[in-house]
Amino acid sequence: MLLPILFALAVSSAPVAPDSAHCTAAAAFLRGTQHMVAEVEPDTFDDWRTHKRVPGCRITAACASDLTVRNEAVRLYERLRAAGWTRTPEPRDSPNEASLRFRMAQSDCLFHVNTEAMLGTDAEGRVNDLVKVAPGMKRYQVFVMCMPAMPAPD
Repeated sequence: MLLPILFALAVSSAPVAPDSAHCTAAAAFLRGTQHMVAEVEPDTFDDWRTHKRVPGCRITAACASDLTVRNEAVRLYERLRAAGWTRTPEPRDSPNEASLRFRMAQSDCLFHVNTEAMLGTDAEGRVNDLVKVAPGMKRYQVFVMCMPAMPAPD
């Protein structure tokens, strides 16, 4: 039992790679406030605003809760706002969806909460393996994609 806890601490305290800097605040929030196991990886994204490929990063996180996943998502978004994250200025950033885009400093991060493993990635497998689900609790996942903050299109 101690080995998974030590591994989780090592993963959660590992330094973020320089090309993953836009995930630093989001990963700290998920690990600290949400008490999730989270893994950060560099990535690139097709930005629909600029029509360019931009560098960024992704966070794969998991946790267990006694709340429904819907209620856990509501709580996550409320806590993000309380921690100083703001919605991006773009009105098309999923206003009524399970995924919401928030901004902190120079980073825009799209947060998505789901009930089950859907990505099929190695990172998803690793974080899910580290989460021990007690009786009466359910595992849930948060997937985050972060990139440099962009202005809203005119």
